Amino acid sequence: MRDPGNFLGLAGQHMDMEQSLRARIRDGDPDAFGMLFDEHSTAVCNLAFRLTGDWPSAEEVTSLTFLEAWRLRTGVELTGESLRPWLMGIALNVCRNTSRAARRYQAAMARLPQVPVVPDFADELAERIDDAAHLAKVQLALRKLRPGERDVVALCVWSGLDYAAAAQALGIPIGTVRSRLSRARSKLRKSVGEPGAASGQVEGSHENAARQVQGTIR
Repeated sequence: MRDPGNFLGLAGQHMDMEQSLRARIRDGDPDAFGMLFDEHSTAVCNLAFRLTGDWPSAEEVTSLTFLEAWRLRTGVELTGESLRPWLMGIALNVCRNTSRAARRYQAAMARLPQVPVVPDFADELAERIDDAAHLAKVQLALRKLRPGERDVVALCVWSGLDYAAAAQALGIPIGTVRSRLSRARSKLRKSVGEPGAASGQVEGSHENAARQVQGTIR
């Protein structure tokens, strides 16, 4: 049986370390910021991939998220647990901004003459096309949601935040997170027409990343 005193002691040590990290980040300590990146960059990239549907874009969003976090570091509270909700909130804003820029770019490109594409029937390309088709279906369903509903799906389902952490990241009440997530799941069921519309954590391969997410609409 676990010793309660030992458990509380470990929890206290972890809290002290988190407070120290927050203070160092506020002070602009590069090593502390490197620790923050090492701990949370994969989660940020996973979220960005699901929001953008594209690995290069996800990597760009990840870089911009940490650049923005560095710019906003003096706003970090000195007390609290994980900085993950703070980072995820920044990532959502970066994704919105990059998506707007991408839409403007795509609209401009659509006005240019189309260049014929030579098909490549390599097996690897065929697999990527199949994965892209699955992800496109997921993103089409997500685009039918309101922005606030997409945000709670991104944070609670894809990033694994609990209601309280998602509420902190978005600056809204916990009850609002619950109701938005419930509405989002209901809409996704109707839109996709099957028990699966998004995916969980990316384990490192593009195939896993493109897998439809069963847990999203349950």
